[in-house]
Amino acid sequence: MAKWTPRHEAPEPLEGPVVATITGGTILWFVLFLVQLPFYGWFDDHGHTWWLWTCLAGGGLGFIGIWYVRRRDAAIKRAAAQDAQATPPAPSTPSAQ
Repeated sequence: MAKWTPRHEAPEPLEGPVVATITGGTILWFVLFLVQLPFYGWFDDHGHTWWLWTCLAGGGLGFIGIWYVRRRDAAIKRAAAQDAQATPPAPSTPSAQ
């Protein structure tokens, strides 16, 4: 087990436009589902209907992801606002005149 012990600290996680990324991915899954839907007969004949259902499942799970990341983003902003209120203001230095 010793060989699996990390030898350095993990880097800080990268933050980016998470809500926009998840929303865009969800839209993409639904678009892929809708584009394939008219060809359902072909997919059924060739045994590839799972392609359609995979896209639909991706879109459905994307809705859960959107809900999750929006709540997470709001919680991060609330925590930052509470931290800003809890920290006392830095003492001002008297200006030399």
